[in-house]
Amino acid sequence: MPQDLERKYWNMAAETALNTPQVRELQLAKLQALLGRLYQGKPFWKQRMDEAGIDPQKLKSLDEYSRKMPIVDKALRRQLAEAAGGDIWKVIDQTIAVPAEQVVLMAATSGTTGEPTPYPHTKKDIEQKQEVFARIAWRAGIRPGDRIAHAFGLSMWLAGVPYVQYLQHIGACVLPVGAEGGTERLLRFIKQFRADTVFGTPSLLEHLIDRAPEIIGAPVGSLGIKRIICAGEPGAGIPEVRAKIENAYGARLFDHGGAHGISCDCAEYQGMHHVADDQVLFELVDPDTLEPIALEHGARGMPVQTTLDGEGMLWVREAFGDVFEVYTDPCACGQTGFRYKVVGRVDDMLKVKGVMVYPAAIDGFITGFAPRVTGEFRIVLTEKPPRVVPPLKLKVEYGEGVHESELEGLASEIQDKMGARLKIVPQIIWVPPHSLPRTAGKTNLFERVYAQ
Repeated sequence: MPQDLERKYWNMAAETALNTPQVRELQLAKLQALLGRLYQGKPFWKQRMDEAGIDPQKLKSLDEYSRKMPIVDKALRRQLAEAAGGDIWKVIDQTIAVPAEQVVLMAATSGTTGEPTPYPHTKKDIEQKQEVFARIAWRAGIRPGDRIAHAFGLSMWLAGVPYVQYLQHIGACVLPVGAEGGTERLLRFIKQFRADTVFGTPSLLEHLIDRAPEIIGAPVGSLGIKRIICAGEPGAGIPEVRAKIENAYGARLFDHGGAHGISCDCAEYQGMHHVADDQVLFELVDPDTLEPIALEHGARGMPVQTTLDGEGMLWVREAFGDVFEVYTDPCACGQTGFRYKVVGRVDDMLKVKGVMVYPAAIDGFITGFAPRVTGEFRIVLTEKPPRVVPPLKLKVEYGEGVHESELEGLASEIQDKMGARLKIVPQIIWVPPHSLPRTAGKTNLFERVYAQ
């Protein structure tokens, strides 16, 4: 890759063609080749294509693929694991595009069920992800010689060791402290090695704001962080959370996650630009019917992805249970790629008197009352979701210096404004500052009382 540090994109040829008819032609050609390899070499995929009535040699369009090829979801993955007697490697060999012996790196996430979801990588997978993440990092302003403090969990997580390998491709120096290192180690390493970039969850970045004065004797704004890339949970796209983090660090906050995207530097959050049309086919479907939804400006649905060059990291119409809203109109920043916002997860949606609400919306609303609240809250569920018998119960930390005599009035203010904006009136359960557990990983915003 040329060393023109002023160029607009990491890959000028690929990224200027994003979301164009030309890249759609490339996607179809790659898809036909991928399905052909799977049909010839993997009985599992041959059976699925036969049952769907798909002949790779006769596939005429991406629309035909979307209409016919069934979706792979976590329920199917669990069925395959059960049929294999829990032998994950048997499932991997059955479902990836190459023999399992070609896997050189394994990552996993536990997901909502606690069962590990494997992410096997071949050497080719790593090279392809390095290319995509170089595009992501370049758009966030990272250049060769920059120093990135990696603060995601390193132990088997997809955002752990694999991301460390991905991020090195651009020529930056990665400091793999990891969430396991703990808050004190992370802050001290950022200061000692003069990191200019931090990569972690929004809740961790907020936690460091609280702990920095105690650990390093100065606010996080003294660390010289220029940019922050957040992923793993809502926050970077929520205006109130975004403002809190950027103001504390004096840094630019970028959002990444849910797909191969990164937000831009517009003052107002515009969603994440998808940067990998040449490697990933992205679709939207209705979460209930699984029928395709046209990728038009303002469309909302569940994303389904196909890795067109995937080997071990192979997704063939794979759905992970998120809900996205997409935007195809040009962005004010002038960068290419359609944009998307993560609305929430299908599993996390709550229905309160017919009103659908996601935790991310509540998160942004509560954070907007800082400093009278710390921003930490939990949704208390007394029955299995999605249906919630009113009122929705929210356990909320009040802020430092807020007297208990003020809480009743503050609760009424939150209820009135949340009722006007979100159409739900919650029950506020006040708890003292710093009484809710913090974590360096993803924050679980639910207290499932019904399961205890």
